[in-house]
Amino acid sequence: LAIRMPELGQMRRGQAAALAGVAPFDRDSGQWKGLRFITGGRARVRWMLYLASLAAKRYDPGFKAFHQALLARGKPIKLAIVAVMRKLIEAANLILHRGQPWVKTQPA
Repeated sequence: LAIRMPELGQMRRGQAAALAGVAPFDRDSGQWKGLRFITGGRARVRWMLYLASLAAKRYDPGFKAFHQALLARGKPIKLAIVAVMRKLIEAANLILHRGQPWVKTQPA
């Protein structure tokens, strides 16, 4: 990610997801009213995030719980995976911005 997105760590909240192409954008017109789509962005970064999100939702307890909560609310499987992708890229941006390693918190 650092090679494909050298801007990481210098962007505000939401900009990294938009640059990667995983931010939901509205396209309200006719029958599409209320639906959100991901579009554009950097294809290789999106591909890497997709693979990382599959591993994260399977093995990381926090991402697994987030993914399961979305599915329990009736969200489609692909939408839940894209939501995990967005969380991953935003977390990477925040980690690089702070200059501190990821610290996994234990649930209370």
